[in-house]
Amino acid sequence: MKKVKVAVIGCGGICKATYMNNMVNMFEIIDVVGVADKIDSRAQWIADHYNVRKMTVDEIMQDKEIEIVVNLTYPEAHFEISSLAMRNGKHVYCEKMMTPTFAEASELMRIMAENNVLLTTAPDTFLGAWEQSARKYLDEGIIGQPVTIHAQMTMRYQPESPFFDTKPKHYFFPLHHGGGFPFDLCGYYLHEMINLFGSIKRVSGFGGNINPVRTFTNPKHPRYNETFIVDTPTTLMAALEFENGVLGTFHISSDSYMSQNFVVTGTDGTLNLGDPNMFNGRLRVTRPGAAPDFEVLLPGMQPGKNSMLRDDDDDDRQQLAEYTKAQTVELPLLHGFYESSRSVGLADMCYALRNGRRPRCHADIGYHSIEVIHGIQESCISGKVYEMTTRCIRPAPLAASAYPVTGQERTLDD
Repeated sequence: MKKVKVAVIGCGGICKATYMNNMVNMFEIIDVVGVADKIDSRAQWIADHYNVRKMTVDEIMQDKEIEIVVNLTYPEAHFEISSLAMRNGKHVYCEKMMTPTFAEASELMRIMAENNVLLTTAPDTFLGAWEQSARKYLDEGIIGQPVTIHAQMTMRYQPESPFFDTKPKHYFFPLHHGGGFPFDLCGYYLHEMINLFGSIKRVSGFGGNINPVRTFTNPKHPRYNETFIVDTPTTLMAALEFENGVLGTFHISSDSYMSQNFVVTGTDGTLNLGDPNMFNGRLRVTRPGAAPDFEVLLPGMQPGKNSMLRDDDDDDRQQLAEYTKAQTVELPLLHGFYESSRSVGLADMCYALRNGRRPRCHADIGYHSIEVIHGIQESCISGKVYEMTTRCIRPAPLAASAYPVTGQERTLDD
């Protein structure tokens, strides 16, 4: 299969830490031919270490062989780069979130349609091992009919480092516009919830920016004791109603100490999920008989029937009661991409282009997620339930597989 030529704009931390290595070394379908960054030394470092061409943004736009632009810039620059690329006939894969505002996201969707190109968005972790396995288990009824989903992620983001925002490499975007905690980590949870249950119908919420004035607290910082403004929501508590009837709660905050919980309840049990920021994680199911004790049948017991114990034996009745108590077991992962696989969404997009199918990280998922965040904030202000105006197609699942790491890419070629 002919590789897809891509170019990267934005050579900062996420590019250097994981994206570039995976694009070059993990996925055969991807051919990285150029990189660009407004800080020349960043682009030069990537070019030197990965044997690709350092280019300008204009050179990337004019190169007709480049099919996809990978937008790894800061959130505030996402709209500028993505819209420029699409207007130049390029498909775009954009780091999370697609834009800082719902209005800008709406304009990107219009530009995508106008130019007949594809826009896909991170986070792509919902294609990871535990996320896809959770979907398969739920779809096959492991906890009966899903009823609710509860997501909580808190972390304390304070300007306590002596290097906070002193240089570009220390720019801490989660405390800046477009990179607040709902944008920094909210997308991971929303994309996984959409993967599990599809579109969201209505949202309501409380919170916002509960502490906008912050202080540089480290005595070694050059601006020690000075204050600055955090112009982004940092704590949101929301209720979600999915189109399929599942109800959810969503608590996301960068103002509290670290905690994490992600669980689905169903008519027959509960499924404890992993961290959607990671491809690998543990899945645990709690339901009656999940981990029964296997014992030798005694005379008078009937195998294969829940009346295996004699009706006239009180001890045996107690044993049966113990058997039916809810028990918790860890479930095996059934899918690939259990290592750090960032850019798997890009690889899936490349196969989508070659095979003429819909990419799993299609823009409508990112667009729907942005409106969820927008709707929660609107509800915080108005005190009213927000009716969603967008919907998205639940992405196609990946096939379960037992391929080694080097062969997991095969599941994307469908």
